Amino acid sequence: MRIVISEFMSLDGVVQAPGGPDEDTEGGFTHGGWTHPFFDPEVVGGAFADALTKADALLFGRRTWQSMAAAWPERGGDPFADRMNAISKYVVSRTLGDDDLTWNNTTHIPGDEAVAHIRKLRETDTEGGDLLVMGSPTLVRTLLREGLVDELRLMIMPVILGGGKSIFPGDGALRTLHLVSTVTSGTGVNVCTYRPVDHG
Repeated sequence: MRIVISEFMSLDGVVQAPGGPDEDTEGGFTHGGWTHPFFDPEVVGGAFADALTKADALLFGRRTWQSMAAAWPERGGDPFADRMNAISKYVVSRTLGDDDLTWNNTTHIPGDEAVAHIRKLRETDTEGGDLLVMGSPTLVRTLLREGLVDELRLMIMPVILGGGKSIFPGDGALRTLHLVSTVTSGTGVNVCTYRPVDHG
C-alpha cells in the first residue's frame, strides 16, 4: 500500500485545526477554522474526494480520529460521507482502548507498535489502493522521519498563521521531493502533489 498524506497547510507550514475553532487549541492556537475562506468544492474538495476514492484505508492519530469520529457518523447520505464511514480505518494511540472505537471499521494500533505495524501495512499486497492520512501531524512527522511516506498532497492556502503544529520533522535531515502536479483554485489554493526522490 502507498502511504499518502493529505493536508490543509498555511504558507508558513501550519496544519493545526483547519476545520473549526475548537478542533485543536493546544499551545494556545486561536485560528481554528482558518481554511474556510479558501475552500472551494471543485479544486480543494475535488482533491480530497480523489484521495479518498483511491484509498483502501484511512490512518489517523488519536486526536484527528476523535474529531472525525465525532462528526462523520452523523453525516450519511452523500457519497463522500458514506465512503468515510464505510472504509477501513486505523488509529494510532497509546490511550484509546477497544471500547473507545465507536466509528465503524476502526482498528486500534498501539502507539508503541505504530512504526512496525504501519511498515507491515505498507508492505501489504493489495490492488494498488492507498493508506490515506488526513491531519494527524504528530503521526505524519513520524512517518516522514521513518521514510514511510510515498506521496504528500498539500493544499497550501494563502494565509500565514504565525505558529502552530507542523507535519515536518525538525531533525535536520535533508529530504528531497519531486513535484508531480500542481493545481491552483480560484481562491488561491495551490494543491501540490509531491513524491520522495528515490536516492537508491
